[in-house]
Amino acid sequence: MPEGDSVYRVARRLDRALLGQRLTRARLQVPAHATAELAGATVVANETWGKHLLIRSDAGWTLHTHLRMDGSWTVTGPGKVLPRRLQPDVRVLLGTEAGSTAHGLSIPVVELLDTSAEHRAVGHLGPDPLREDFDPAEAVRRLSSDPTRPLAPALLDQRLVAGLGNLWANELCFLRGHSPWTPVGEVDVAALVTLAARSLQRSARVPEAYQVTTGRTRRGETHWVAGRAHRPCLRCGTPVRVVAEVPGDPDRRRTWWCPHCQPGPGPEAC
Repeated sequence: MPEGDSVYRVARRLDRALLGQRLTRARLQVPAHATAELAGATVVANETWGKHLLIRSDAGWTLHTHLRMDGSWTVTGPGKVLPRRLQPDVRVLLGTEAGSTAHGLSIPVVELLDTSAEHRAVGHLGPDPLREDFDPAEAVRRLSSDPTRPLAPALLDQRLVAGLGNLWANELCFLRGHSPWTPVGEVDVAALVTLAARSLQRSARVPEAYQVTTGRTRRGETHWVAGRAHRPCLRCGTPVRVVAEVPGDPDRRRTWWCPHCQPGPGPEAC
């Protein structure tokens, strides 16, 4: 699933194609909004909050999308067309006067809102380190609200801090030296929030740093634990362990950890 830094990068790519541009073609291939008239409006912002994208117009509407597991955006330049094999996957099409077209592919959440009602889509979300209004103290307060909750599930709860997905939750646990099942009350939450914000901001804004947590760009060495099941820990050599997710339980996602570098309770603690 794309994480907050992924969606932030999508928004910046859409800035180059859409921002300040009048829409000459616009189509939403979802039943609820199939007849919506969007052409003629000008895109005035591509905002993100966590994993949510908000495309705002000067006509008072906001297009809210969420990529979840399979969605993506692609942009074609003037005179270019989307490959035929991808055309059945188009859920959103936004074509501009300048000739660029943004295509939202296989996007499961497509919602047209009055801009004044954006809170319906994102009002439940916690502070986002990639937003200008990020409040680290509020993030600390929310994460600390249940001191018995295991650390990794707390980091994944978008109501507490928005934008951290499974990759970042696992990597942050490693970087702070905590088992993913360590109770939040046993963690320096302020230091964790500082690290999470710095890491997500660098990943989103520095091209060569995108989701690189080790400082190494060699294939297979960009992450400390995420995706490295049964391989030697890059710090101590101990085999990285993994437990599978439990379908339908958001607190029990696939989890990787090094039992030597991350002492503490194991998955049986859940």
